[in-house]
Amino acid sequence: MTQSYLTSNIASRFYARWLNGDPARAGMAAEIAGLSMTPADFARLLQKETEAGMPLPRAMRRLRNLVVCHLIDRDLTGKAGLDEVLRTISEFADFAVQTHLAALTAEMIEAHGTPIGKESGEPQEMIVLGMGKLGGGELNVSSDIDLIFVYPENGDTQTTTLEQRQLSNHEFFVRLGKKLIGALSEITEDGFTFRVDMALRPNGASGPLAASFGMVEEYLIVQGREWERYAWVKARAMTGRPSDIATLEQIVRPFVYRRYLDFGAIEALRNMHAQIRAEVVRQEARHPGRTNNVKLGRGGIREVEFLAQVFQLIRGGRDASLRDRSTRKTLTTLVEKNLLTAEEVTQLLDAYTFLRNLEHRLQYLDDAQTHTLPANPEDRLTVAKMMGFTDVEAMLEELDAHRAIVAAQFDAMFSDKRNGQAQAPAAETPAQATLSHDDGHEAIEARLAALGFDDVPAATQRLLATWQSPKLASLPDGSRTKLQALVNAALPQIAALTDARRATLGRLLDFFEAIARRAAYLALLTEYPHTLGRVIRMMSASDWAAKYLTRHPILLDELLEDRTLNAAPDWQAFAGEVQRQLDAAHGDTEHQMNVLRDLHHAQLFRLLAQDLEGTLTVERLADHLSALADILVEATIRAVWQTIHNRHRETPKFAVVAYGKLGGKELGYASDLDVIFLYDDEDQEAPALYAKLAQRFITWMTSHTPAGILFDIDIALRPDGASGLLVSRLAAFEKYQTASAWVWEHQALTRARFCAGDTAIGARFEAIRETVLRQPREEGKLRAEVRTMRKKMHDAHPNRSTQFDLKHDAGGMIDIEFIVQYLVLLHASRFPQLTADIGNIALLKLCGELGLIDTTLANGVADAYRMFRKLQHQIRLQGNDRARVDMERVAAQSEQVKALWKATLMEGVTD
Repeated sequence: MTQSYLTSNIASRFYARWLNGDPARAGMAAEIAGLSMTPADFARLLQKETEAGMPLPRAMRRLRNLVVCHLIDRDLTGKAGLDEVLRTISEFADFAVQTHLAALTAEMIEAHGTPIGKESGEPQEMIVLGMGKLGGGELNVSSDIDLIFVYPENGDTQTTTLEQRQLSNHEFFVRLGKKLIGALSEITEDGFTFRVDMALRPNGASGPLAASFGMVEEYLIVQGREWERYAWVKARAMTGRPSDIATLEQIVRPFVYRRYLDFGAIEALRNMHAQIRAEVVRQEARHPGRTNNVKLGRGGIREVEFLAQVFQLIRGGRDASLRDRSTRKTLTTLVEKNLLTAEEVTQLLDAYTFLRNLEHRLQYLDDAQTHTLPANPEDRLTVAKMMGFTDVEAMLEELDAHRAIVAAQFDAMFSDKRNGQAQAPAAETPAQATLSHDDGHEAIEARLAALGFDDVPAATQRLLATWQSPKLASLPDGSRTKLQALVNAALPQIAALTDARRATLGRLLDFFEAIARRAAYLALLTEYPHTLGRVIRMMSASDWAAKYLTRHPILLDELLEDRTLNAAPDWQAFAGEVQRQLDAAHGDTEHQMNVLRDLHHAQLFRLLAQDLEGTLTVERLADHLSALADILVEATIRAVWQTIHNRHRETPKFAVVAYGKLGGKELGYASDLDVIFLYDDEDQEAPALYAKLAQRFITWMTSHTPAGILFDIDIALRPDGASGLLVSRLAAFEKYQTASAWVWEHQALTRARFCAGDTAIGARFEAIRETVLRQPREEGKLRAEVRTMRKKMHDAHPNRSTQFDLKHDAGGMIDIEFIVQYLVLLHASRFPQLTADIGNIALLKLCGELGLIDTTLANGVADAYRMFRKLQHQIRLQGNDRARVDMERVAAQSEQVKALWKATLMEGVTD
């Protein structure tokens, strides 16, 4: 006997009994010792048994014992790691179920005919769902298997002979299920194949053994409980037709995965965990020898699984990558999503590996479904040695270290104290007294006054109006109580602000009214009190931010973690994530449109948070917002093209060119996108196809979906304006710009750039742009044209206030932009560097360096433009459409702009 068998034999009494039960087994074990077994190996080995005359149930049991002993030997001798053990036993479970079901189905059909769907008239097959660790492909070597039996439709069997006895489909599949359970779990002289647990089926032990799709759907909608969502995360079809499996997944997915961020799952999983822990404690008190439960005990396997699955239940509805059934794969994904750090996940995976290896070694002793350390000291030492330790104490020390890590991570996610739910102090001062929605005017006023609110009567009236609004008055008691608690938590934080207290209170109450019926958002703010503080600070800083969050409360999730909120954008990774999520939603246009909107809102909101914290300059913010728009335009073009069924090529020869703020990379939060569409394709269908592509692109961008809109699109700058074609052939665009375009269109071209689509067209556009901008121009005529266009714009935006309009008034931003455009058009023929798309500030300074304008004045106007943009940005954040300030704030800067305007564009003008 080889040393490997000797090691396994000594460590595992089950292995020793199996090996010693038949002299031939040593040879069988030696034959497969070098194999990492696959389903093909299972089939080959089973066939040898059945060809020797062995009945299938007995042959399968003998194969099961061989597989388990093979894994014990490979694991304990270091030939297999945890991955191989989990994969092999899970694949064997699939093989056993599939093989028995096929044989039993044939027997049932021979006796009763083929089950036929009443609605479809199609033959029916039973789908066996693997749940729990089997569903996740992470089964224990000595685990039972959790199964659910379902079938598509009710109906009756179709008989073909007089001997066959017709059954209803339901009775057929119930009988088939009972036979399958018996084939797998009945104990014979060879043991069993797998113990079977059916407790997770709808209505548990009191429910039917097999359920139709309709029964499953009705149960999940009407009676499905929160813990069942946790169970169904792991559900995996082991048998059945692909089309039926897809239909079942469509039924189950809305129950398991909410389309919004579901933070109510935290409370549900916390309660379930508390019940499990209470039962473990009760059992340990009754049986002191059953201690150190590595599965259900503190810091055990179940807590690692809960940590992974709470993220799945919260976010899986929005992110398909978090729907993997494997605990280990899900943990890895959490790093990619920046939801846990790489260090945290490494620690959790190390702990999970240790705990699962220990669990297996506990089961290797006697092939028993146990998760606790044995009371017998000799067995404990045997387990310790199987784990690679020389004594029990060293093993327990490492076990405790891993469990401490898991427990700490679990507490960070689930603990009541961490989530701000510690018991309130027994006594309260008047300033600490809480308000109720039943309180009247005097009680509210006293509370606000005690907190130090200014303008107490107005704030009181606002709060009363909210409490008494029909939307809040009709809330369920639980939601009203949560909302009341949130208001009481918010009031001291608002009172602590230095200014804008009443405005902040109003914005927050508007927000609360918007989310009042969305239990998930109330749960999030309850579970994460620090998020409420961030909301208050954001609403105090920006009315625009308050309104944006009120329109898109799903963005609350972005405020949870500093790590994600303050991280610099990784645009390459973001582009990959956009494409991945669009691919996952392929074929569902509305879902894809919502994916684009959700990703845009989330990324924009992170930039907004960084902006309000003062970590971004206006220029850097505009760069980021422009990069974000570029990515979304590119992704939308690709996705829309896939919806055009008669497309003649896989990749369109089509490009989007950006003008205006996007073209100049000066995009703001709410800016629309000025674009034109170009193509370069000789196919006779190209004009119609690319017109359809452009139309659908605009629809995808501008349509209102449950997630809002993506961008407003302005296409007025296309050749011939509103009367022109929606898309232009590249050659026609070149001809138009060279021979027919107005001066103002060439002005616009100074702020244009290739944005998305075919890069060859983009390169050609950039060459056309440079050629057009470098055309020699007659100075006097150009000056007159630019002045005329500026006057038209000024007349279209009259300012009747006493304040200075940063954008439209003389000496403002448009004057600066026109000056730059004029200088580029006039001098680019001699100085090609002026055609670079480097922004107005850099171009002003470049013109100064080239001696085209006074250097001091160039720098002064560049600084003025920067200041105007910053002021405009601040004003827009407060929700104002018009960016106007008191004249004295910008008088000096405005005078510099006027001086440069006069020096460049007023020569020869006597007025």
